[in-house]
Amino acid sequence: MSESQLWDDVDDYFIGQLAPDDEVLEATLRDSEAAGLPEIAVSAAEGKLLHLLAQIQGASRILEIGTLGGYSTIWLARALPADGRLISLEYSPKHAEVATRNLARAGLDKVVEVRVGPALESLAELADETAENPAPFDLVFIDADKSNNPYYVEWALKLTRPGSLIIVDNVVRGGRVADPDNTSPDVQGTRTAIELIGSHARLSGTAIQTVGRKGYDGFALARVLA
Repeated sequence: MSESQLWDDVDDYFIGQLAPDDEVLEATLRDSEAAGLPEIAVSAAEGKLLHLLAQIQGASRILEIGTLGGYSTIWLARALPADGRLISLEYSPKHAEVATRNLARAGLDKVVEVRVGPALESLAELADETAENPAPFDLVFIDADKSNNPYYVEWALKLTRPGSLIIVDNVVRGGRVADPDNTSPDVQGTRTAIELIGSHARLSGTAIQTVGRKGYDGFALARVLA
């Protein structure tokens, strides 16, 4: 048995025991694939982790950067209280349209708002709104274009409060993040974001390597300090 097959088998076992089949989530993946969206959504195990982190955090306001088909959005939104809110930022109108349909089927269209456009522009608009009506986010999930990761982390700091959680997905990049000679924009952006988390006075964080259905990757987790 190959190493990657073993990873898949272990993932299948964990998912079967801890994140069993859910028709709404399965339909979200099917419809996303049928619409031609890239198959880069988080795994069910990762989705369950996001759900648990949001619950542990007691999050009532969540910001997601990178909606895709809404799969991770549903996991996060299901952790919100009845009066909670999630704002998800998506660059592609096509992806946002698919995600909006998936969220409506999940019964979350009144809880989640998908905003379309370049995330850096949407984040600036959110900051203006927050200045008028301060309501910081309790959790931020960053899973968009990796070259802009450091900017997303900086904006997350502006839009959160002490105690908020920032999660950055896909930080290992198959191990490329540790290669100093790799100059691709996604690796450079991810490396800069990790270094920012490690050096910023208002952040305490770590990064975890993962294996499974999504291959070899990982995520960073940071808590906002006072």
